[in-house]
Amino acid sequence: MPWKLSARAEKMNPSAIREILKVTEKPNIISFAGGLPSSRTFPVEAFAEACAKVLRDDAPGALQYAASEGYGPLREAVAASLPWAVDASQVLITTGSQQGLDLVAKVLIDSGSRILVETPTYLGALQAFTPMEPQVVDVASDDKGVVVDDLAAKAADARFLYLLPNFQNPTGRSMSEARRTALLARAAELGLPLIEDNPYGDLWFDQPPPLPLSARHPQGCVYLGSFSKVLAPGLRLGYIVAPPVLFPKLLQAKQAADLHSPGFNQRMVAEVIKDGFLERHVPTIRALYKTQRDAMLAALAREMQGLGVQWNTPSGGMFLWARLPEGLSAIELLPRAVDKGVAFVPGAPFYAGPPDARTLRLSFVTASVAQIDTGIAALAAAIREARGA
Repeated sequence: MPWKLSARAEKMNPSAIREILKVTEKPNIISFAGGLPSSRTFPVEAFAEACAKVLRDDAPGALQYAASEGYGPLREAVAASLPWAVDASQVLITTGSQQGLDLVAKVLIDSGSRILVETPTYLGALQAFTPMEPQVVDVASDDKGVVVDDLAAKAADARFLYLLPNFQNPTGRSMSEARRTALLARAAELGLPLIEDNPYGDLWFDQPPPLPLSARHPQGCVYLGSFSKVLAPGLRLGYIVAPPVLFPKLLQAKQAADLHSPGFNQRMVAEVIKDGFLERHVPTIRALYKTQRDAMLAALAREMQGLGVQWNTPSGGMFLWARLPEGLSAIELLPRAVDKGVAFVPGAPFYAGPPDARTLRLSFVTASVAQIDTGIAALAAAIREARGA
């Protein structure tokens, strides 16, 4: 039988990063490619205890169908954890924050709708938005975040601006306090809604980031959060905080997608975090990631001398953004690097508009300090070889 794909399905594309990761699965490859949290941070013992308690005390509820909004105590815990007044009725538990992006796309985008994104932006968001057939417009961005004047020039009739203000994926940059203030003022003036994605905000190294945009403009923002980076991604639990006017439609989209996120997982997380566990656990993640970031910065300074490579210094999160010297392409460099035992993600897939082919993303959180030293040295050798080719 001939199967005819919908126009929407035709627009779906595989994750460029996941395709690249297949190349890096060779034995003995040091990978700076995956956007994965370190498995060393997973609180296995706490989950073992929570699992036993949930099954002992609430197995029928944990294993049964549940409310689409999410488990009440977990919604309340999320609302209480946020630095602005949020009612639990505004919290929708999602199957990872990636589902949050999918629900936002279904509820807010029509075919041909104009939506705005940073330059570059999170590839997973582009994947979630693209099947809804929008016109995706990239807004100029610098190391302080979105360039507000360019935003204003492109905002006419836009449904929303999607952005990651804290330790952005892929660049690791954070939006400055002054830029946030200017952005909020201009967005309010333009009547432009904001989709604020904040999976990395708790992973700061020296000082916490400024208040979320949603804290200052709650009726004009949808806020996305995740338990993947502070507990474990395999749980597939995230959340949306939405203005009351928008919440019912997001809930209906959630009901159509999967009825509800796993109730057992929700109860486990609620049990683990109920007594201030995250306040004790997250600082250990920050300390580990800061050590690894510092090791990568030191290795780059040592190995890249004279090569014309540029990089930033993220103040939190999991990623560092680098740029190759003129004449080199990160996509073309990748096979040469893999041959030398190291992998990264080229930056081009993260651009909604014309890409900068010289950019690349390095994740520092899953490699040991020794692996970072070896991997950056191998990357430098690949760059030297490519420059001489």
